[in-house]
Amino acid sequence: MGIHTLYKKREPQGAESSRAKYGNFRSGLNFPHLDTWATSAFCFRSNMSLRINIPPATRSCLVGLLTLSLLYNIARWRQIDTTGGTPTTSPLVPYLTLVPSYVFYYPWTIATATFVEQNIFTVLLNAATIFYGGKYLERAWGSREFSKFIAVIAVIPCVVIVPIYLTWGAIGGSSGTTLTQICGGVSIQGSFLVAFKQLVPEHTVTVFKGLVKMRVKHFPALFLLLNTIGGFIFGTDTAGVLAWLGVLASWTYLRFYKRQPDLTGTSNGSGIKGDASETFAFACLFPDVMQPPIAFVADQIYAVLVAMRIMTPFSEDDIASGNQQVLARGEAGLPTLLSSQRGGAGSRGKREEAERRRTLALRALDQRLQAATIARPQPQPLGEPSSSSHGASAPVAAAGQGMLGETSYNPDHA
Repeated sequence: MGIHTLYKKREPQGAESSRAKYGNFRSGLNFPHLDTWATSAFCFRSNMSLRINIPPATRSCLVGLLTLSLLYNIARWRQIDTTGGTPTTSPLVPYLTLVPSYVFYYPWTIATATFVEQNIFTVLLNAATIFYGGKYLERAWGSREFSKFIAVIAVIPCVVIVPIYLTWGAIGGSSGTTLTQICGGVSIQGSFLVAFKQLVPEHTVTVFKGLVKMRVKHFPALFLLLNTIGGFIFGTDTAGVLAWLGVLASWTYLRFYKRQPDLTGTSNGSGIKGDASETFAFACLFPDVMQPPIAFVADQIYAVLVAMRIMTPFSEDDIASGNQQVLARGEAGLPTLLSSQRGGAGSRGKREEAERRRTLALRALDQRLQAATIARPQPQPLGEPSSSSHGASAPVAAAGQGMLGETSYNPDHA
């Protein structure tokens, strides 16, 4: 005898009639709108899980930014409530933000200060920077290289800014300078612009329906200009210093230390260290008018560092590999947020930018090859070869063909 039979025997009288009268609850009640809502919710969750695909390093940066900013503001609000809202001369949260006078007591703030924002507007700005820029760079470089880049641009500016403010406070005789709270992702924003300058320098960003057009290679200079002016006018000197330190730290790392794949096959398999291409020189971060004096100063500093054996000069193979990297990145573009071009116009724009970049890189490569050919000494023959042997050993170029090593490029504007 089954359980169902026992259950039926123990049913009170009238249960069968009630069930027959009102019907089974699950089968009698029909909610088509509820079924449609459940199906739509399931599809929405599935689409969201497919669309929101954030790489791991970028996701970690976003979580760190939101968590540390929330903890900072909670601690600040609690301290303001404790003191009755009266201003104090001591820093509010020295264990999360970088304070030059307290850095020896809280050394971990060198790593956390970059991911602490003081208000909702800067949180949203830095979150958008990490979300869009971080996704692009992490997919271009890989999670490991992107994590190294984030570590450099988050730690190095904070390490350098501490002695700057300590010296500034000692010279000015003001203790308020050494108690300045240093935090924010300004260094990340400037560093991402330098990385975009390396990857897509000739990409044109169009905003306000074509009213404003600017190439990516001009973004670092504009960023430095705005933060420097803001530091003098609005008193945001901390943001100005962090902007300069972020740009310098990111360019130094990308120029001399980050591993690049070797496209010429001259390395031992680990890739080329740094980016020796002419288009990524420090002077190229600024407009063409400012490049000659900046290049002169940068070359002198570089020569001193090489003489002191702090840096190793680039070889010809490194420069050739860097120029090959520029050619290989010719088809790259920015995320759709930074590019308002659509359809055929966007495709034509990308082709024109790729052709322009190839032309510049090939022109620089031509100059290098010609300089190497002129500088190479010609070997002196031991004897005068015969005309027959000379004709047999020296191949004659066919009509319409150039000599070996000559580079010519005709962009296809069709």
